[in-house]
Amino acid sequence: MAMAIDTLEEMIKEGLPGCSVKIEDLAGDGDHYAAHIIYEGFAGKSRVQQHQMVYKALKGKMGGELHALALTTAAA
Repeated sequence: MAMAIDTLEEMIKEGLPGCSVKIEDLAGDGDHYAAHIIYEGFAGKSRVQQHQMVYKALKGKMGGELHALALTTAAA
């Protein structure tokens, strides 16, 4: 079961209010995405902590509906 780009973007924006998100479908299959996220809340956090915040926003969908997500994160 694939996840729509709109759903993925909505979940990230809901979990990280005020963030800027750009999502790219890497394989055209709705299952392999790259997300570029800029969020003030990432300030002072390590890259691992930033990615954990994104995974938390996805509410357990990673590894299920969403097979692969390459993340690029930055503080605003």
